[in-house]
Amino acid sequence: VQLQASGGGFVQAGGSLRLSCAASGRAFRNYGMGWFRQAPGEEREFVAAISWSGGSTYYANSVKGRFTISRDNAKNTIYLQMNGLKPEDTAVYLCAASPAGWGGQAIQQYDFWGQGTLVTVSS
Repeated sequence: VQLQASGGGFVQAGGSLRLSCAASGRAFRNYGMGWFRQAPGEEREFVAAISWSGGSTYYANSVKGRFTISRDNAKNTIYLQMNGLKPEDTAVYLCAASPAGWGGQAIQQYDFWGQGTLVTVSS
């Protein structure tokens, strides 16, 4: 499966952005999906995950209550709605796919990665 993330940009603290990740391939509906982020000089970190059906979600503590992950299997797309953005949310955001149907927060569970989209939050 190939993944294409979009929707990043520049926003002031407290603002909102909605990221999208479009996937190719008929098997998309069977994949667990996740969002990760990587700031300059930092390791890649987990942000949010969603199961193949959309029935289960999981968030990093740092974004819980502010970010919402969702998916539309008819459109082969997942989303990350980000509200209440903070400067520490600045990073390249990457989407990833896990053939297991649920990837959770473990990077090694994801076999496919998109190229990332940059989110910059100013104070």
